Amino acid sequence: MALKKVRVEDAVGMVLAHDMTKIVPGEYKGPLFQKGHIIRAEDIPHLKDIGKEHIYLLEIAAGQLHENEAVARIARAVAGENVELTVPVEGKIIIRAARSGLLKIRRNAVMEINRIEHMVLSTIHENMVVQTGDSLAGVKVVPLVVAESAVCAVEQIAAACSGSIIYIKPLQKLKVGTVITGNEVYFGRIQDRYAAVFAEKLAKYGATLMGTVYLPDDCARIAAAIETYKQQGADLIITAGGMSVDPDDVTPDAIRASGAQVISYGAPVLPGAMFMLAYFGDTAVLGMPACGMYSKITVLDLVLPRLLAGERLNKADIANMGYGGFCRSCDRCSYPCCSFGKSS
Repeated sequence: MALKKVRVEDAVGMVLAHDMTKIVPGEYKGPLFQKGHIIRAEDIPHLKDIGKEHIYLLEIAAGQLHENEAVARIARAVAGENVELTVPVEGKIIIRAARSGLLKIRRNAVMEINRIEHMVLSTIHENMVVQTGDSLAGVKVVPLVVAESAVCAVEQIAAACSGSIIYIKPLQKLKVGTVITGNEVYFGRIQDRYAAVFAEKLAKYGATLMGTVYLPDDCARIAAAIETYKQQGADLIITAGGMSVDPDDVTPDAIRASGAQVISYGAPVLPGAMFMLAYFGDTAVLGMPACGMYSKITVLDLVLPRLLAGERLNKADIANMGYGGFCRSCDRCSYPCCSFGKSS
């Protein structure tokens, strides 16, 4: 790359090779003039206002790419299903959600790309539910001109991931049955608070609530209710209550007795340590501890969106939730814009 220095007064009629940025502290940061702008006489005072006494014209050598062409190729390479790209501005492209759903990011690929000199791929955390138009990532290169070989290396990494480094899984409209257990609720000693929690969370994600069954601490009856929901075509069954190690709490035994295969009893998430995940064929069965009645955000908020996106979780998925799995119970909850559930 070669740079040719020209006084702004002598640059009238010339074409800008890169964006010119204007910064007004606390008010604005963005392009004053964009790449491709033909400099006019009336532009000269504005250029001087941002400290430009000279314009640098780029002469790009063979095997090199201008920043805008480079970031366009990188962004196209890493963008997977259900995302869209902005136009380059100041040598940067933003990747946005083209629809709502569960954001997935191949983190190892992001790391590989950022190890290539001058390449920048910055993302938000994965496994978050995003909405149409949300910003997901930014793509940039450091200099105005980069080696094409570096961009090719990024494209090779993306190709190894089938071109899906950043993508969105739509949430499915699954059928969900809920079973609320406990003698104290069943016999009317206390009022149930779980049914409303489940209804709200399922409605938020577009799932269909098949119904809610109330049962006492009776292993056989709870197991039968799980089996009934399975026969009725439930995609997901959530049981609540009776999940502690107290001998009277029989819900874990009931989940096992139903025929479901337990993946994990216990999760490194607070609140939600006594959580159980099992599978009855293709149907996920969850055992939710009492924390869900009084904590706004729990392990359910980490697991439910992934199940609704069609993922089948395993023991490793549950174990990975430990890093970032501690909720600080802030006075004003800002989830998901906080550390909870973030594993990097």
